[in-house]
Amino acid sequence: MVASSETIRLEVPNGSKAVLLKNLYLSIDPYLRMRMNREENYFPSFQPEQVIEGDGVSIVLDSGHPNFKAGDYVRGFVGWEEYSLLTNTFHTDMLSKIKYTDVPLSYYTGLLGMPGMTAYAGFHEICSPKKGEYVYVSAASGAVGQLVGQYAKLMGCYVVGSAGSNEKVHLLKTKFGLDAAFNYKEEPDLTAALKRYFPEGIDIYFENVGGEMLDAVLPNMRMNGRVAVCGMISQYNLQKPQGVHNLPCLITKCIRMQGFLVFQHRHLHEEFIETTRRYFKEGKIAYVEDVVEGLHNAPAALIGLFSGRNVGKQVVMVAHE
Repeated sequence: MVASSETIRLEVPNGSKAVLLKNLYLSIDPYLRMRMNREENYFPSFQPEQVIEGDGVSIVLDSGHPNFKAGDYVRGFVGWEEYSLLTNTFHTDMLSKIKYTDVPLSYYTGLLGMPGMTAYAGFHEICSPKKGEYVYVSAASGAVGQLVGQYAKLMGCYVVGSAGSNEKVHLLKTKFGLDAAFNYKEEPDLTAALKRYFPEGIDIYFENVGGEMLDAVLPNMRMNGRVAVCGMISQYNLQKPQGVHNLPCLITKCIRMQGFLVFQHRHLHEEFIETTRRYFKEGKIAYVEDVVEGLHNAPAALIGLFSGRNVGKQVVMVAHE
C-alpha cells in the first residue's frame, strides 16, 4: 500500500488583513517566565493549551495587509510554531519590516531587536548617563547586559559587569571591553565585592538580577545615583520574592530607582537601529548569541536562562533562511 501525499497551500483568508509568516528565529527571553504566572503583568498570562508567543524573525509568505508583502523579512510577536497567522491588530501593529539585511537576521532578536532596544532606551533615557560616571551592570553578558556595558563604554564611563561563570567574565573583559568584571558566584560578600570594584561608589546600576544583588548595590551607590530596573531574573521562579533590606539608601543617597518597559520608548526605535547598526558595522560594538537549532529545543533553552547555561543572547533557529 502506497501512502498518498497531499499538498496544503498556506494563504491568508480572502479579504482579510492577516499576515502569514514562516518563522525563522525565536527570541528566548526571561520575561516569558512571568507570563506563565496567573497574575497578569504588562502582557496577559499564557493560558493552558495556548501557543507560547514571543519576539521572532520571520519571512512573509502571504499577506492581506497593505504594509507587508510576500518575501518581506519582518520581526514581531509570533508563536512558538513553524508558521504563524497573524489576524488581530495587536500582532500586526507590532510587526515591522527588517530594513537592513547586511547583518545576520537572527540579530533582530537581540542586537537590533527588543533586547537591544531595551538596553538602548534603558541606559540612555532612564539612566541619564554622563561621561566619566561609574556604571555597574549585572547579568552583563546576557542579551541586554552585553549592550548596556558597551553603550556605557562608548560614552566614556567606567564600567564593571558581573556574570555567573569565569568564561563569561573573560568575555566581558576581552570581547566587550569592560574595565573590570567578576563572577558573583565566587564572591562570599557581594557588598564587599562591589566596594572593591567601586571604591568611590556607583553612579548607575543597570538592574537585571534583583534580590541579594540589588540589596548589595544600594549601600554602594553614590549621591544622586540612578538604578534602571530592567529585570529581576533571580526572582521569577520563587514562590515568594526576596525582600530588599537596604531601601533606606534611596532616601539617604537621593537615589532614583525606576522600572521601565521597552514599549514605552518606541519613539527611539529608528535612532536605536541606525546608531547600533553603525556601531556594529564600525566594530565599536561586539555581539554574542547562543543559537540552538530546532523548535523542539525552545523549552530547554528557556529553562537554561535561569541557570545561566547560555553564553550571550539565547536564540532558537526554527528554519534556515
